[in-house]
Amino acid sequence: MRLSSFITENLEELLVEWEAFALSLLAPGQKMTSLALRDHATQILLAIAEDIESNQSDLEQAYKSKGFVPIAEATRTAAMTHGALRHLAGFDLRQLAAEFRALRASVLRLWLKRGGDNGTAFYQMTRFNESIDQALAESIANYSDEVARSRDTFLAILGHDLRSPLAAIANSSLYLSSPGMLPAGASLDAVRRIGRSSAKMSSLIRDLLEYTRTRLGRGIPISPQASSMEQICRIALDEIRSAHPERIFRLETSGELRGHFDGERLQQVLSNLLENAVQHGARSEPITLRAYGEADKVTVQVRNHGRPIPPDQLQVIFDPLVQIPSAAAGEEEEAPGLGLGLYIAREIVQMHGGTMSAESSDRDGTVFSARLPRNQAVAAQGARP
Repeated sequence: MRLSSFITENLEELLVEWEAFALSLLAPGQKMTSLALRDHATQILLAIAEDIESNQSDLEQAYKSKGFVPIAEATRTAAMTHGALRHLAGFDLRQLAAEFRALRASVLRLWLKRGGDNGTAFYQMTRFNESIDQALAESIANYSDEVARSRDTFLAILGHDLRSPLAAIANSSLYLSSPGMLPAGASLDAVRRIGRSSAKMSSLIRDLLEYTRTRLGRGIPISPQASSMEQICRIALDEIRSAHPERIFRLETSGELRGHFDGERLQQVLSNLLENAVQHGARSEPITLRAYGEADKVTVQVRNHGRPIPPDQLQVIFDPLVQIPSAAAGEEEEAPGLGLGLYIAREIVQMHGGTMSAESSDRDGTVFSARLPRNQAVAAQGARP
């Protein structure tokens, strides 16, 4: 059987192997549907089968081997789209290349196992390898474009988010420098603006430093000690209330909430989760912070109501530099943040030996849950700098 015919006639079997390998590449706890795992695999395989059977001159073969395959402007091949979607799903470049390496091995192994086509097997394998290499090159090129776009978006958002509080600080400083020119009470307002803007910039810089630390493989150091999760929650709630006095916040606690935690780091987790709820929740709905104790763990949840997060976005919501549009339906949307807050929150929870998850629906709203062992063997101890 010719290789192209084998591919088209055994497409489902090849797709099953593709899906199983893609599933093995996912991080623990990450979930993707069968459709997402197979993403554009059918179109890629059919395009390869068609390419194998197409006429090709020696010159065309030489050009293809050097990557000089013309692709029409504004055209997105199946492999290019696959590369972009794998970037969105959180795959790294090594995992993307591994998919094509595994696909190559699966197709050739199954084809040769069933007899292949001894007459022209070498030629067909050469053509197949050329097609696989071309598909891989297209995927990597588009993946790299998405990485560059994410970096540029990150820098643009960083510039925007730092510019706003800087402008508020500068303007407030001008007001305070000329107190005789201000009506009564204006100076106090300026002081408040400086405080809020400074806190915002401090949070952005802190997130950037924590993100850099994790990318360098150092992890986020924690120092657990006997603490009360209720007290940690109250401090975090007091801070968010002072920053957003117009919003409604509720605290619900139950069960035994004492354990060994790094209170300062967990306040950072709750601050990030509550800020996220403020940004994405409906302004007219309350934001609920709930903590409840069980036999061996303490669970903390932050819930807000608004337009639910789509499943594809929920899948990558903890990935760094992912920006989710505001879900406050019918209201003026704020610009998304750097996309680091949720990532850092998850990292801190994992350093405590816990897990972080997110759920979103029309009925129950959006809920982020941090489950922390009451007494854990810390994954990586370290003194806070």
